[in-house]
Amino acid sequence: MSTTTALRTFPDVRADFPGLTPGWHYLDTAATAQKPQAVIDATVNAMGRDYATVHRGVYARSADMTLAYEAARRRIAAFIGAKEDQIAFVRGATEAINLVAYSHPKKGRVLLSVLEHHSNIVPWQLAGWQVDVCPLTADGCIDLDAAEKLLTPEHTMVAFAHVSNVLGSPLDVARAADLAHRVGAELLVDGCQAVPRLPVDVAALGCDYYVFSGHKLYGPTGIGVLWSDKLDTLPPWQGGGSMIDRVTFAKTSYAPAPTRFEAGTPAIIEAIGLAAAVDYVEAIGVDAIHAHEVTLVGTLREALARKNSITLFGPENSAGIVSFAMAGVHPHDIGTILDESGVAIRAGHHCAQPLMEHLGVAATARASFGVYSNDDDVAALIDGLARVERIFG
Repeated sequence: MSTTTALRTFPDVRADFPGLTPGWHYLDTAATAQKPQAVIDATVNAMGRDYATVHRGVYARSADMTLAYEAARRRIAAFIGAKEDQIAFVRGATEAINLVAYSHPKKGRVLLSVLEHHSNIVPWQLAGWQVDVCPLTADGCIDLDAAEKLLTPEHTMVAFAHVSNVLGSPLDVARAADLAHRVGAELLVDGCQAVPRLPVDVAALGCDYYVFSGHKLYGPTGIGVLWSDKLDTLPPWQGGGSMIDRVTFAKTSYAPAPTRFEAGTPAIIEAIGLAAAVDYVEAIGVDAIHAHEVTLVGTLREALARKNSITLFGPENSAGIVSFAMAGVHPHDIGTILDESGVAIRAGHHCAQPLMEHLGVAATARASFGVYSNDDDVAALIDGLARVERIFG
């Protein structure tokens, strides 16, 4: 199937996203996704017409909201092949990683990789883990052959990104899990960039913890998911209402997982909005989204590869993300000039400074795709880069 044919078979959903104004080409989905009207409507109704607190009220609307909140948990759990009592709602993937890093009863050595987001580096450092670093392959993937040699029985955790937020590099999670388990370690997977664009079945992947953020999955900000079939082995890391069983001044006992990790009034509206986002994504089909983004990535990489001034980073099979540099032009200047042409990309270190050092650059320009992206966006980016070349040429 040709590139043009593949793009034409994917539904044009731009009209579903009120943030995508005419003439604006949004290529920053890896940072945060635009929201479909269905998600906006779900959050507005939850905040207005249907609003009440959950788990505490005996009146009808509170009971209805509690049912809706827990239904959202079941819906989101099913989306990643999980059971509802295996996912805890948190503020985002960053909080989920912090929760595991601080609460894990066997703090020891953790193996990270060069391409990790700061959110999968700093929490381990702050929580007192000893950090080891796995190198990358020549094309920018986590080198699992090297990981196998680096892992020892002293490692109690491996924490890798499922898809790099800079390079789009996909991870063979099943193999990474096997390598970790061979030495008695557990595997945490940062799924922020994977969940919006790849089919995820946590049971099949074999990892021990899987985290992702709602706002990259076309849902609201302020909510994320921590999945594990080992939640009951972790102690709570924040105290307050909701997460308790019984409180006395002498002793407190805690609720079972996942409730013990949801101190205070939970993210009711955000959970309902995220469930609506899952409905939206599944109606299109994650496989179809992935195929669509693969086509767009291929088109863009092919076009950029023809430009002598451009250096491409990451593997050919990068998932939805293309990072690049232009000789003699800072990525911030690229981003500013593209903005004048109605093209929005990300420029900077992308919260991955160790990776920038590895690549030998201070920053990169990054284009990232979503369900609403199309060949017009690619064409606008290529035209905008030609303008950058003329200005700096």
